[in-house]
Amino acid sequence: MTTAPDTEQVAIRILLVCMGNICRSPMAHGVVRARLLEAGLAARVALDSAGTHGYHAGAPPDERAQAAAHRRGIDISDLRSRLVVDEDFETFDLILAMDDENVEALQASAGPAQQHKIHLLMHWTLGEEGRSVPDPYYGGPIGFERVLDMVEEAAEGLLARLRGELPDPRGRP
Repeated sequence: MTTAPDTEQVAIRILLVCMGNICRSPMAHGVVRARLLEAGLAARVALDSAGTHGYHAGAPPDERAQAAAHRRGIDISDLRSRLVVDEDFETFDLILAMDDENVEALQASAGPAQQHKIHLLMHWTLGEEGRSVPDPYYGGPIGFERVLDMVEEAAEGLLARLRGELPDPRGRP
């Protein structure tokens, strides 16, 4: 489900992508959405998440992902899984994948003019870049917590970039 601000105010469109769109990308979606709201930038950024595989199309995020996010005060229950579609490569300015496998799948589907939009989410960290966010689906609760730690780290770096490019409409630095 796209977090859809008024289209006239939108300055950037970001798509977060994992394989099935029920664990990593919805958790990232929830964290980034919360940080955008806190920063006063939610009206300037259109945000969505999707999967490179349609295994779970229409399904809510995994219950374990919802529980882990909820423990951190983030509600992702409104999100629904969807498959990346061709139009996404035109619509979104940044397409942030959770791991190299999904980067490769996206690059294989995108046209030459859209390749520059595709990055690892962890590219935006303020520290070590280029890491993959591991899929917690087959693991226990600690895996979901680790994903949230990584996503929060990347969200801070992404927000630092967005703050530089998108002034806070409330006039705060």
